[in-house]
Amino acid sequence: MIDRRRRPAEHENHERWLVSYADFITLLFAFFVVMFASSQTDRSKAKQISEAVEKALANGKSVGVPPAVAKILGGTIDDKGQGNAQMRGPGGAQKAAAEARPDVLELAPSLKSLSKDLEQEIKEGKVEVNLETRGLVISLKQAAFFPSGTDTIDPSTFSIVGKLAGALQQVTNPLQVEGHTDSVPIHSARFRSNWELSAARSIAMMELLAERFGIDRQRMIIVGFADTAPEMPNDTPEGRATNRRVNIVILNKYVLGRAEAVKEPRR
Repeated sequence: MIDRRRRPAEHENHERWLVSYADFITLLFAFFVVMFASSQTDRSKAKQISEAVEKALANGKSVGVPPAVAKILGGTIDDKGQGNAQMRGPGGAQKAAAEARPDVLELAPSLKSLSKDLEQEIKEGKVEVNLETRGLVISLKQAAFFPSGTDTIDPSTFSIVGKLAGALQQVTNPLQVEGHTDSVPIHSARFRSNWELSAARSIAMMELLAERFGIDRQRMIIVGFADTAPEMPNDTPEGRATNRRVNIVILNKYVLGRAEAVKEPRR
């Protein structure tokens, strides 16, 4: 005889989703643990390892690394020009691309020339030379070039300005002469504020470059920043000394050209 009694319906488990959810949360937690651990790697040890590997690859034959492996992993470029961008270190290919950027290449020769000509002045802390996106920035420190609170350039620094002018004459880029001060207010018979002092120093440097060294005034733009663009905090004597400066910026034509292109209205 067939038992026709119906089995009681099984209750649907509405909590099954918790299993998948828990698995997901566990995986997500593991992912962040791995990311955190990676960020806490001892960078000094990583650098040592990187240098050791580079040395091994560069001297593959002497340490038993097969030349083929050295070539693939980024060994030194041989007489056949073999080797790849990894020889430049992490992100080698990207680094190579960055070095070939037009905004960097344009003023690279001027950077090299000035760094060589002003080597002693740079060591003495009178001058700093830096290549930025906007151009080549030559920072003349107030302590060396201007007596405190004045816009009169110390004649003993004319020879340094002359070296700088020689580099400026080798390029046709526009020049921006920027005056900067620290945050200590000034109120003298000649200058009512740091704005006037910073602008006056810019003008004094422009006049010296034009009259004594023949730099065309039409190339130069005068800017006074007062204490609004500090390089260091103004709460220490060292920081204030760093902020008192006149910058001569050889503006990058490539960057200027791109900026002008962006300004042009669409037709």
